[in-house]
Amino acid sequence: MINVKKEGVILSKTELSFENTAVLNPAVFQEGNSVHLFYRAVDEENNSTIGYCKLDGPLTIKKRLKTPLLKSESDFESRGLEDPRIVRIDDLYYLTYTAFDGASAIGALATSGDIEHFDKQGLLVPKIKKSVFKNYIDANGKLTQKYITMNDGDGFVMNKDVVFFPRRIKGKLCFMHRIRPEIQIVSVNDLNEL
Repeated sequence: MINVKKEGVILSKTELSFENTAVLNPAVFQEGNSVHLFYRAVDEENNSTIGYCKLDGPLTIKKRLKTPLLKSESDFESRGLEDPRIVRIDDLYYLTYTAFDGASAIGALATSGDIEHFDKQGLLVPKIKKSVFKNYIDANGKLTQKYITMNDGDGFVMNKDVVFFPRRIKGKLCFMHRIRPEIQIVSVNDLNEL
C-alpha cells in the first residue's frame, strides 16, 4: 500500500498580471531531484497561459518564471492555453496543451530539447464542425452537449486532452486525445505525418 502525505498548496496565484486570478492543473515532470511544473496561469480577463516553475525536491521552489513560458501567438489559441501535459521521448520533451479561441478547444503541441525553451508545433488534432462530426457517429448515437464547445450556429466538437505515451511503441509516437467515442489513439512515425 502507498502512503500519501498531504503537504498543502505548493503554488499560488501571484500579483503578476498573467497569473493574478489562478494557477492550476499542472503537468509535472521529475528529473533526479528537480520537479518541473507546467501550470495553467489565469489572468483577470480569464485568459490562460502556461507558467513554469522548477522545484528542488518536491516542495522548495527553486525557479519560477515572471512571464508565461507559453502564451497565445495564433488565432486558434487567442483566448488561452490550458491543460498542459508533458512527457519525454528519446531526447525531446513533448508538451501538449488545449488551445482555446473562445469557441473551439483543440489539442496542440510544443517541443523542447532542454525542458525550459519550447517551440510550438501547432495543432495536433483537427477542428471539426458538429454537423460534419455527426456523419462519423453511429446513426443511433446522440451528440451530447459535452462534445460541443461554445459557438454560434453549428459549433465545434471539443478535441482536446492530448497526451503522448512516454515512449515509442513499435517505433511509433503514440498519443491519446478525447473526442467521441471518448478516447482516440493515434500513432505516427514522426510529427511530420500530422
